[in-house]
Amino acid sequence: MGPVKGLNLALTLLALLSAFAVRGLTQEPASEQAPATKLDSPLTVDQVVDRLERKNAERKQEMARLEGRRIYRLVYRGFPGDREAQMQVRCVYQNPDDKQFFIQQSSGSKVILDKVFQKLLEGEQEATQPQNEQRSILSRDNYSFTLVAYEQGPEGTTYVLQVEPKSKNRFLYVGRIWVDGDDFAVKKIRAEPAKNPSFWTKKNEIEHEYMKVGDFWVPVRNRSVSSTRLGGTATLTIEYSDYEIKSKQGETASSDRPSTASAKRMHGEEQ
Repeated sequence: MGPVKGLNLALTLLALLSAFAVRGLTQEPASEQAPATKLDSPLTVDQVVDRLERKNAERKQEMARLEGRRIYRLVYRGFPGDREAQMQVRCVYQNPDDKQFFIQQSSGSKVILDKVFQKLLEGEQEATQPQNEQRSILSRDNYSFTLVAYEQGPEGTTYVLQVEPKSKNRFLYVGRIWVDGDDFAVKKIRAEPAKNPSFWTKKNEIEHEYMKVGDFWVPVRNRSVSSTRLGGTATLTIEYSDYEIKSKQGETASSDRPSTASAKRMHGEEQ
């Protein structure tokens, strides 16, 4: 592939993906949305959103530092040629807005590595800045909410909300979120960007999943699929692991062991 085609592919993929992968804290695809289940909710949509906003603010305020590993994989199939790449990154976040990335391994298409993955990391750092974060957080300022389902299962209760952005901000999305009924944290999202990231795309789907580490909910898996007008498909996946989280109270937790506070309770050391 020549330099001109390579640049065109890189710019197309960047336009497809930069709008979604910057979102480390909330998103998933409208086309796979299941029909609403029985709606017999103990809380109204306003009560759910009130608790969601409050708990998100509390968790953000309480977190002091987060470190984790990510594996980015991008597979493109279509015109002007198939391309793949993978990159392993260590991410270090210091509250409130210091996020750094350290590339540990990379392989595959140099175009994707240099022109797409690097821009994704830069875009996420940009989204962390206060002026952009306020425009993208899950709140009534940015979204309208509708309660569409209340689910009960072995792992607890879940509120399913339809979210509609109030502006065509490139950091916002339209779709559904699954909110944990105990912690009032987003644990799954299916959505598409509020604003099409590129003329060259005709369909963009996002799936994000989250897990609880200590007292915090963090991304565990993201998948974004974009279809181009030229018939190509780009699939980006991000796998998250090896979390180490420290709270402002000095408690620590990792994705493979309980928090220090939980460990104390298990051993009867807490008063």
